[in-house]
Amino acid sequence: MQDIIDQLAHAIREAASHKTCLRIRGGGTKDFYGGPLRGESLSTTAYRGVIDYEPTELVVIARAGTPLPELEAVLREKGQMLAFEPPHFGSSATLGGAIAAGLSGPRRAYAGAVRDFMLGVRMVDGKGSDLRFGGRVMKNVAGYDISRLMAGSLGTLGVILEASLKTLPLPAAEFTLRREQTQAEAIALMNEWAGKPLPLSATCHTGGFLYVRLSGAVAAVRAAREKLGGEEVTDGTTFWRELRDQRLDFFTLPEPLWRLSIKSTAAALDLPGEQIIEWGGALRWVRTIADAQTIREAAARCGGHAALFRGGDKTTGVFHPLPPVMMRLHQRLKQAFDPAGILNPGRMYEGL
Repeated sequence: MQDIIDQLAHAIREAASHKTCLRIRGGGTKDFYGGPLRGESLSTTAYRGVIDYEPTELVVIARAGTPLPELEAVLREKGQMLAFEPPHFGSSATLGGAIAAGLSGPRRAYAGAVRDFMLGVRMVDGKGSDLRFGGRVMKNVAGYDISRLMAGSLGTLGVILEASLKTLPLPAAEFTLRREQTQAEAIALMNEWAGKPLPLSATCHTGGFLYVRLSGAVAAVRAAREKLGGEEVTDGTTFWRELRDQRLDFFTLPEPLWRLSIKSTAAALDLPGEQIIEWGGALRWVRTIADAQTIREAAARCGGHAALFRGGDKTTGVFHPLPPVMMRLHQRLKQAFDPAGILNPGRMYEGL
C-alpha cells in the first residue's frame, strides 16, 4: 500500500512542477457536484481497505478508496454505523469521496455532520508531502484541526489517504411515521418536536406528507410513536435510503436542483417549482427555473445560503458567494496546502 501512496505523491510533485491540473477522483459518483471538472484524473480507488477497527472504542480507520457499502457492512456486523449517513449516489461511492464532498444524509440534523465524526486524517498535499493530522480520540486537540477542514474541501487542499472516524451503535429500534401536512404545518411541527425529548433521527416533507423517523431504545420509540400519531410506513428503511441517495421521483425532475441551508424556522420558500424539506426545516431542496440571484437572495433572507447541486448554469458559481474576509481565508489555505494550484482547481470557487 505504501507503493500506492508513493505513486500518488510522485504524480502530484510532477504535476506541480509542470503546473498540470489534477482531478482527484474516487468512485466518481459525485462528479456532478461542484464546479467543472478540470485536469488529468488522479484515482484513489486502489488505496482501499479497513486498516483498524475497534468496536469497543467506537473508532474505525479506513483508506480513502474503500467503497462505502463495504465499510458500512463491516460496521453493521458489529452493530455500528456511520451516524452522519453519507449519501452514496452509486455503488462505487468511496469513503474519501464522502469526506471530500462533506455531505451528510437524513440523520445529520440529529446525530451530526461528517466533520463532527472526523478524528484524524492522512493526506498528500499539493507539494507531494505525506501528512498526518489528528488521532483516534475526540479530545485530541494538538495543532490545527485539519481533519475537519478536509471535510467538504472537495479535494482542493490535498488527496485524502486515510481517515479515522467515530462510529455509533445501531439503534435498538427504528420506526417511520407519515402524516398528511402542508409545508407550513410540517415546518411548525418539525420545530416543535425538535424542542422535545423525542428520539427523532430524520424528518422530511415531500408530496404533501411529513415523514418522521424514530430511532433509539424500544420503549422510547414506542412511546414517541403513540404520541406523534400518523400512519406506519412499512418500508421506511427504503424511503430514507432513496431520499439519501436522491432516487425519489422528485430528483428525476428536469429543472436544476438547488440545495438551501437556512434557519429551520424559516417559512415555506416563495420560489417556483417543487420542494423537499429535510433536517427539521433547515435543509430545502428546490427544483426550479428561477435564476441564481433570486434563489440566493431568498436563502440569505432566511439566514442561510444556496448551492446549485445538480444541473443548471454553473457559470454563475455553484456555491454561495463568500464575503471578502472568508474568501481571503480560503485563498490562504489553498496557498498553504496547494501553492501550485493544481488540485481540483475551480471545484469550489474560481481561483481556488
